Amino acid sequence: MKKHQIILACTVIFTLLFYNQSPGVNLSIFGVILTLLISYFFQEKFVDRSHLVLVVTSILSCFAFAWYGDAASFFALALSILFLQFKTHDGELKIVQIFPLIFLNGITSLGRVFLFNQWLPERKIHNDFAKKLVAFFVIPLLFLGLFFIVYSFGSNHFSSLFTDYTLDIDIFQLILISILGFYVSFSFWNYWVPDVCYEFNPKLSSEFGNISEVKNQSTFSFLDLDFERKSGEITLFLLNIMLLVFIGTYNYEQFFEVIEKTNLSADTHERVNAVIFSILMAVGVILFYFKGGFNFDEKAHLLKKLAKVWIVLNVVLIVSAMIKNTEYVSFYGLTYKRLGVYAFLILAIIGLVYSFLKITKQKTNAYLVNQMVWYFYGTILICSFFNWGNLITNYNISVNKGVEPKFLSGLNFNDESRREYFKKNNLDGQYPEAVREEMIGNYQAAGFLSKALYYDFVEVK
Repeated sequence: MKKHQIILACTVIFTLLFYNQSPGVNLSIFGVILTLLISYFFQEKFVDRSHLVLVVTSILSCFAFAWYGDAASFFALALSILFLQFKTHDGELKIVQIFPLIFLNGITSLGRVFLFNQWLPERKIHNDFAKKLVAFFVIPLLFLGLFFIVYSFGSNHFSSLFTDYTLDIDIFQLILISILGFYVSFSFWNYWVPDVCYEFNPKLSSEFGNISEVKNQSTFSFLDLDFERKSGEITLFLLNIMLLVFIGTYNYEQFFEVIEKTNLSADTHERVNAVIFSILMAVGVILFYFKGGFNFDEKAHLLKKLAKVWIVLNVVLIVSAMIKNTEYVSFYGLTYKRLGVYAFLILAIIGLVYSFLKITKQKTNAYLVNQMVWYFYGTILICSFFNWGNLITNYNISVNKGVEPKFLSGLNFNDESRREYFKKNNLDGQYPEAVREEMIGNYQAAGFLSKALYYDFVEVK
């Protein structure tokens, strides 16, 4: 199929799936269709294992959205299919470029659709074709319309054959859905990559290009490399000393100082926030000093050792924050935010590990960014595949922490466990529970294409 045929076919499919429907199973079906179309029509571009992995994750994320229909599974579905399309058509570009391209194409598609020569084939209309069009269609339809008007005035029964019925179609909604479907299909199949992306792509490589030039690059024009290296050594030495002191005070406050239980929540949030900003700045320091010449500077042994110590100390800080978060969970039970803290801290450790590898293997800053994009994507996939709401509910019930009825009623996909617990303990989730039960009823009453299949397996209360 040619590009314009795929765009029009996907527009028709989108319209059929989403007309008079809410997002649900229909979005999953559309995602599977897009994945299969890419796999079939562009299979010759599947050159490495990552393409097959993305096909599998795209299909699985479509199933996850069909089952849960939540934000996590939606982002997993969208990113999986977009990553697959990007890797298939522009595999030489670094994956991090997909994010600005999504934003750019979302805007430019509104104008590029009128550049017909970019996506519609050029066709010449011969004289014979024009004659046939006029003779066989235009003239007969013109006379048919004129005589229909005349005959309609002469016979009410004749007129009623064409006017006394209505189609059960919301024309306005149909037009809007068709336009939206065309916009989505056009943006997906005819996306635009500016030349600047290809020009900038070498700068996103994990390897340095011209090492001899990089060695002589300095960050500041008024400092030569010797002064800059010494400045880095002094800075990292002082930062390591400060971080050691902070780790000592941080752990003393966490594990030895007596804290009132009522203040535990606020104190934990403040300390975790401090760790988050500390890690982000720590990675920034590494990227600042090892963006170029110092990766190959034979005199930068001390600077590299201090940087590695800095990384190790930050890992110690992360472990301390994990232990504190675990203590918080032991007092109050699990929540989405506390699970999110674990996810962020694990990603932070991975980021520091790749920062360490960046220094030891003399990689570019883009190496770290490229790797973390894939781990961020993997985190979204994990979030979409598992029923975290039910996990939180069952854990909290087992330890009898965080089992307030309103809180449990606010969690997603825990309905059987929640109902059983409320019934056993004669509890009332009040308004949040009423909202949850109403939502379950709405999903069960929805048409198949608008469903989140999970709710079809929940008993009607």
